[in-house]
Amino acid sequence: MSVHFEEKSGVVPCKTPWGCWYQTMEEVFIEVQVPPGTQSRDIRCRLGIRDITLAVRDKQILEGRLYDSTIGDESTWTLEDKKLIRIVLTKSNRDAGNCWPSLLEGEYSADPWLQDQMQKKLTLERFQRENPGFDFSGAEISGNYSKGGPDFSGLQN
Repeated sequence: MSVHFEEKSGVVPCKTPWGCWYQTMEEVFIEVQVPPGTQSRDIRCRLGIRDITLAVRDKQILEGRLYDSTIGDESTWTLEDKKLIRIVLTKSNRDAGNCWPSLLEGEYSADPWLQDQMQKKLTLERFQRENPGFDFSGAEISGNYSKGGPDFSGLQN
């Protein structure tokens, strides 16, 4: 579901020295620019439940403790066009309120404005899932959207 929502509404990327990262309710995407002509054998990547290590041609690119836990068996990396590494981490907590403020603990943090935009995006994604007949891809949101927005689960039909 999130793929279609993201295709329509775009992503909110957090720029880094090596590329960028962005997130949906279910996944965190990491895009790393590497020298053209990079081969898969040049890459060492380890994706753990709470940690990540990425080196290209024995040069450390990314290493540390992830902001939150992931499902290690569902996380993947690919090399695209011999110049881009795309890593997909599956979040353990898939609530709209689980908006990662940084990729790693203390590193690659989104600034406050960008964090706000990420949270809005996840809240709209949540609304889209709860109301599949509506299109929230171009919607604007204001008010209480932190931690995934208001909880309407207690309302009766």
